[in-house]
Amino acid sequence: METVVWIGIAFLVVGFVLIGIELVVPGFGLPGVAGIVCLVAGVFLVTDTLEEGILVTVVVIVILGILMAVIIGLMHHRKFKSPIILDTEIRPEDSYLEASDLNYLLGREGVAVTDLHPSGKGNFDGIELDLLSEGAYIKKGSRIVIHKINANRLTVRELEGRTGKA
Repeated sequence: METVVWIGIAFLVVGFVLIGIELVVPGFGLPGVAGIVCLVAGVFLVTDTLEEGILVTVVVIVILGILMAVIIGLMHHRKFKSPIILDTEIRPEDSYLEASDLNYLLGREGVAVTDLHPSGKGNFDGIELDLLSEGAYIKKGSRIVIHKINANRLTVRELEGRTGKA
């Protein structure tokens, strides 16, 4: 065989490897583009006639289909971990926060990070929380205190005569 044919075969092998990497890594990036370029270059380097080119292209497409089926099969049976499949189970009972879970915040003082009219954000010990004012407009930077929790909503009131740093 000629050297050009061997180089073409090497391009085909590298192209298949890069496409395999692309099937595992999420997104369409450098491995996919480089794999496509290598496969096309390999087909041109290996073939001499149009008929050979069509035949090799069909073989390449069949091999890509088999490669994709094998990789999907491995991912499905968990023998191969995919970075795009979430494997952490999220249960509804763990994700819901009840109002009683927030009772420790009652009476906590903080600073309004945004204007509250009536909703906004406040900073309490370095943690930003979404808040509702008790109906009055509260300016950014005002000292506030959490005085009521209802249905996971934190209601605050302004501490009279005090301002803090936002």
